[in-house]
Amino acid sequence: MMDKYELKNILDKHNIWLVCCDKDGACADLSYADLSGADLSNVDLRGADLSGAQLRNADLNGADLSGADLSNVDLRGADLSGAQLRNADLNGANLSGAVVLYGWEMKKVEKLV
Repeated sequence: MMDKYELKNILDKHNIWLVCCDKDGACADLSYADLSGADLSNVDLRGADLSGAQLRNADLNGADLSGADLSNVDLRGADLSGAQLRNADLNGANLSGAVVLYGWEMKKVEKLV
């Protein structure tokens, strides 16, 4: 599992990158990271690379994942209620048991078709 200080450093640099593309900032590369059970609620991860990451039982409530690469991510049991997923790549993602906001109603994903 990724150290919380390492994660905070990556998220801080990502925020700088989002705001001003500063030389000290960088788009978050969390590909293949083990973030199982992590609290990423209300975190801005627009455009981040999370491909292949383990996000099982993670709290992504209110997170902005617009344009993020979530391909082949394990999101089993994750809370995605209120998360922004516009233009996110979810190819191959496992959402079994994840909680998502569907319209105005929260639903638990039982099976993807």
